[in-house]
Amino acid sequence: MKIYTNLIMKKQTILQTAFTAMFSAIICIGCFIKIPFGLIPLVFQNILCILCAVLLGGINGIFPTVIFLLAGLIGLPVYSGGSGGFSVWLSPTGGFLLGYLLGALVSSLLAGKPKLEEKNFSWKVLIKLIISVLVGMIVIYIPGVLWFIHWVNKAGALPEGKTVLSYAFASCVFPFILGDLIKVFIAVPVALKLRPLVAMYLYEQNDE
Repeated sequence: MKIYTNLIMKKQTILQTAFTAMFSAIICIGCFIKIPFGLIPLVFQNILCILCAVLLGGINGIFPTVIFLLAGLIGLPVYSGGSGGFSVWLSPTGGFLLGYLLGALVSSLLAGKPKLEEKNFSWKVLIKLIISVLVGMIVIYIPGVLWFIHWVNKAGALPEGKTVLSYAFASCVFPFILGDLIKVFIAVPVALKLRPLVAMYLYEQNDE
């Protein structure tokens, strides 16, 4: 019995590693999807970090984003537009990278580990996923906006006649609200469909 249990645990560890690596790769591939939009481009890596976090759930949900951020930090071209390196963290958009990490953490903890029973539709699960994805996306903006404000003040890049706060929201928030809501609208049903599959491979067997 002990040998069987050890084999099951080893299998789950391998599957967990494989899923984490696969989700990290998906986030990295997202760097090629970028729409120029002023100082802050419209990207899809934000929703990919949140979606992968919600799919894995719990503390495990943050690991794909951690790997993605570390890969970019050491210079691999996985950040938006194929960029990489520490210099990206110091750019006007650098705060959003930290936001990806915090947003993924919040979303994964709110969503919790996926369960096989979620294959049966439940309004409770649906509402939980909507809240998890939406809150995660909102959290991304917090360090993003704060760092942008810091960067503008330090660089002396504030346009004449504008306050730094209004400029930050006009550049970093307002133009992207509709796009991010559409991303949430797409991500939630995807998560609803795939979470039971993730549970089947990663968690259910381990809980028996």
